Amino acid sequence: MATEDTLRLFFALPCPPEQAAAICSWRDRHALGGRPVALENLHLTLAFLGAQPAARLDALRHLATGVTSDSFELTLNRLITLGKGFACLAPGEAPPALLQLAGSLAERLGALGIVLDSRPYLPHMTLARQAPTQAHGAAATFGWKAERFVLYRSQNTADGVRYSELGSWPLRSAAAPD
Repeated sequence: MATEDTLRLFFALPCPPEQAAAICSWRDRHALGGRPVALENLHLTLAFLGAQPAARLDALRHLATGVTSDSFELTLNRLITLGKGFACLAPGEAPPALLQLAGSLAERLGALGIVLDSRPYLPHMTLARQAPTQAHGAAATFGWKAERFVLYRSQNTADGVRYSELGSWPLRSAAAPD
């Protein structure tokens, strides 16, 4: 549980509002069950930091400023279940720039002494928690151009979990072919 001295943090790609609305509409039509993630909370996690000292926030912002990665097209087209009932959308094939961005963040966070999950990075967007059935297979295709990444704070409120942006950093426009 985060206190005023600690913040529950993660780096992620924000889901554009129009895509979030389409994804939620598709999810709700397919009755995945469980507790649906709120439209405004849809994102693709790059690195989950967990509870961090509030005093570390400036260092995290500085770390993110030094990350350079190209923008890329992100396509989510697979429905998977992770852990204990996390219904998720995932890319059929992760873009190399996405893997490079997540790897660069992990490397820099490690150098700052922040230990991330030891499992290999698996890009996904959680649609619902505590989903009763295991889902795997093709899904409708959703996509957007990832042009920035964000440091989010996760807070439990009376109305549920709320994510707030604490910083945003642009991804480079990919160089045009010669």
